[in-house]
Amino acid sequence: MKQAKVLDQDELKRLLKIVKFTRHQERNRLIVLLSFLAGLRACEIAQLRVKDVLSVTTDIKDTIYLKSHQTKGSSDQQVVVSELLQKEIGQYINKHPRLLKDREGYLLRSQKTRNGFSSQTIQNLFRFLYIEANIENASSHSGRRSFITNLSEKGVSVRVIQELARHSSMVTTQRYIDVSVDKLKNAVELVGI
Repeated sequence: MKQAKVLDQDELKRLLKIVKFTRHQERNRLIVLLSFLAGLRACEIAQLRVKDVLSVTTDIKDTIYLKSHQTKGSSDQQVVVSELLQKEIGQYINKHPRLLKDREGYLLRSQKTRNGFSSQTIQNLFRFLYIEANIENASSHSGRRSFITNLSEKGVSVRVIQELARHSSMVTTQRYIDVSVDKLKNAVELVGI
């Protein structure tokens, strides 16, 4: 099975530029960033509720606690949210103040039905955006793989990445990390005499 493409910084910038030209650019930007900055799966993005990201005092949470029905697995999980992603979530909520009135409702909603999205709809959105950005071999899982690979490239230990990725096995985490010829060449250049 071929794995989803890991995007480099230029491709991610190109993807976000395409998002600016979509009809619901704020919503679509947040969907992309939840994948690339927190490693959320399409099914998890679709299931996010306002109360998952917003505290009682209306501050953006630094940790999202997902219930088992919101995740791929059969257990509750926690997602650590970076300051950058917290800022993006805050901007999104500020632009859509109606979300504050329905904390039980979905964070990301369809304009037509005001309901949340299915996982398949999120996957279809990613497919559309990648086609528009002319990025081949990418899927809704590319953000998650890019998140995990970027952590690895920055020297974060595989054990910490495993926790952030919410994998039960370190072997699974290691399969997500992309290794290219350029990365191999850069690695051997670190060794000298």
